[in-house]
Amino acid sequence: MEQEQQKMGFWLLTALVVGNMGGSGIFMLPRTLAAVASPLGVLLAWSFTALGVLMLALVYGNLSLRKPDITGGPQIYAKELFQNKRRSLLGGFLVTWGYWVADFIGVVAMLITFTSYLSAIFPILSSKEIIWSLGSFDLYLGNFLSFLIASLLLWLITFTIWRGMETAGKVNFIATLTKVLGFLFFIVVAIYSFDASYFFPLDQPRYNDAGEVVSVFGQVNHAAISTLWAFAGIESAVVFSDRAKRKSDIRKATITGLFITTILYVGITLLVMGTMPQSQLIVSEKPLADAMYNVVGSAGSSIIAILGCIAIVGTTIGWVMISAEVPYQAAKNGMFIEKFAKENRRKAPVFSLFLSCSLSQLFLFSAISQSMAQVFDFIVFVSILTYLLPLGMGPIYQLKLVISGETYEKDKRARTIDGIISFIAAIYFTWLVLTGTSDMKGFILGICLILSAFIFYPLLKLPPKENQQRSK
Repeated sequence: MEQEQQKMGFWLLTALVVGNMGGSGIFMLPRTLAAVASPLGVLLAWSFTALGVLMLALVYGNLSLRKPDITGGPQIYAKELFQNKRRSLLGGFLVTWGYWVADFIGVVAMLITFTSYLSAIFPILSSKEIIWSLGSFDLYLGNFLSFLIASLLLWLITFTIWRGMETAGKVNFIATLTKVLGFLFFIVVAIYSFDASYFFPLDQPRYNDAGEVVSVFGQVNHAAISTLWAFAGIESAVVFSDRAKRKSDIRKATITGLFITTILYVGITLLVMGTMPQSQLIVSEKPLADAMYNVVGSAGSSIIAILGCIAIVGTTIGWVMISAEVPYQAAKNGMFIEKFAKENRRKAPVFSLFLSCSLSQLFLFSAISQSMAQVFDFIVFVSILTYLLPLGMGPIYQLKLVISGETYEKDKRARTIDGIISFIAAIYFTWLVLTGTSDMKGFILGICLILSAFIFYPLLKLPPKENQQRSK
């Protein structure tokens, strides 16, 4: 009976997908996208990303049915790519590491967004009063208070999950429901206040650091990483496949969550761009709340800020759950450091949970001296770069199944369709990697974070056969 209570059904899994995707991105990305792309560039970026992520969702949903015995997320697919045990272990370990790093860094973006929207209710969080200086470093009162609040929220969530994954999943469900209702409220109000003069002409100029005009395709490239952040979490149901009541729910929850989130993202982004001038949007640290302020004043701004804070808490819970679950599942499968498999009597991965949150806490220090918008943009870029490696494992593994014919012995038509889908997903993944080189500073940091895995690789236990071979 106790084990059944730990299982997640379709609605909890769907809420996890929607909650994890519809997080800080939906509250901050309208500003990020407006800074690098015109309305036309934004529309094209959303279209390309939605199509690419749909292919990824179909891949992961299909793999959950064709390989129901493989649970725990993309890192398991990386392990299954190789027959050689040493390569299999290394592949699984590297992908787990990249996924884990992306998650605990991504949690920081959630917390930063939370404090940004909370500042609409408590303006002191935006205070630029200097409370301490050291050389060229100035500590602002608003940043310091935001850091304390974000840290407190992080550890409250940690202890909630410590009490059990099912408990945290229910809290996430309530927060996700609140979020969807808040978005509907924003959409209804913003539709009646949409000003086409802010949105048109669609092809407005954008400039690079050298002052040169960026082409529409260049704008789409710059926006690609940011729009992917909006869908980071699409594989959430797959990660928790070991805790799902039915394997069929994983595919349905993934596709359902994607469609709900896509409609919300595109609709809200366009409405925000139509309710405030581009110049104001580009510098906003809480675009939805500021857009609502332009429409109905401070009361509307406060309502959106409150609903936003509740929603972001739900998303943060989901991301902290995944940051703990990914290395935990990998350790259980023998491809991550053994200590991460430790769990408490409530089946929560305690070691993985507390270490992940401790590392998120370290990255939170990046928000102590800069503007929240700047920190958010950089954190998102680095997190997505480390996230790309695990994200590409699903298409690669499904291509392997299609080419070998494994699981397709009696279904040639499905083999052809799945081959096309996984090929498109692989092309999308490759495009994202290439666009990631646009910011070399962030790209190099992301690569270094992935390569740091080799420092800890020797801590893994080698498979018994390899130990025997080495002893010979």
